Amino acid sequence: MSETPQPAGTRGAVDLSSVSGLPSAAPAGAGASGAPEAPAAPADGGRPAVPEGLVVQVDATNLQSSLNRTLQVPGVLVLWSSAHPQTLELVDTVTRVAASLEGRVLVLVADLSAEPELLQAFQPLLVQAFGQPTVPATFGLLQGQPVPLFPGMQPESEVRAVLDQLLQAAVQNGITGRVELTPVPGAPEDDELPPLHQAAYDAIEAGDYAAAVAAYEQALAENPKDHDAELGLAQVRLLERAGSVDVNAARAAAAADPTDIDAAVTVADLDVLGGHVEDAFTRLLDLVRSTAGEDRDRVRTHLLDLFAVVGNHDERVRKGRTALMSALF
Repeated sequence: MSETPQPAGTRGAVDLSSVSGLPSAAPAGAGASGAPEAPAAPADGGRPAVPEGLVVQVDATNLQSSLNRTLQVPGVLVLWSSAHPQTLELVDTVTRVAASLEGRVLVLVADLSAEPELLQAFQPLLVQAFGQPTVPATFGLLQGQPVPLFPGMQPESEVRAVLDQLLQAAVQNGITGRVELTPVPGAPEDDELPPLHQAAYDAIEAGDYAAAVAAYEQALAENPKDHDAELGLAQVRLLERAGSVDVNAARAAAAADPTDIDAAVTVADLDVLGGHVEDAFTRLLDLVRSTAGEDRDRVRTHLLDLFAVVGNHDERVRKGRTALMSALF
């Protein structure tokens, strides 16, 4: 029996469509075609040109169909206001980062000043997420569910780090679809993924985690500094470990004996997949403090693997690394 994984950042998320009384997200496979695509931005005015298909302009008529598209492809929703033109800069930043991710993220954009119905719909969500109806504001979308990312303006480096975390959560939940993009006319074509990375993605989509592990391991053997392969390997190994776990037995064993390392590391894996990242880290940190020798080294190594899965930019990982150093020394 395997535990149904949930996105690492979606605890407490609400059904976005419910705030406006719209029907909830349709089942997987529901038609999402017909949602108007934003045309590539003009080159003049300093705005970035983007591949057609990457950005959807959301209005009251296509909100539901736009949400449905994130059933298979991770999405990022940017709320801005034409009454405050400076907020358009965040749209450009998010779009530029998403364009570099080669279709792994769909960008949804909503101008709340131009769409009073959307303003009314999103106000409760903004208050719940950030304490006030602020714009600009950015949410991740996984299977139609919003994940608060950040309010206000952010530099490109921070946006990239946050979207990396969103993609990690998406992979953990098997949301690995891509947007079919049409390159901007006259723009240089993006390089294709390295063959071994493409093989790993194809294997993940097919549910063949062993093949994905083999592809990433071969990529690292050929280039030990391949950070993307290292990150992908950590994520797929987690999915592979958790795939055949008897959840009830593992949790019962961990509860009966908190010093049972096998049970502890298994439950920590399940906690990360279920979004209980802090619980996973705390469980293993407690074991680091109470063990020694090979046992301590095994727990420490597993904890470092989970740090890699969650991502070094995550604040929980930063705190976890500090706590680990304290526990070790």
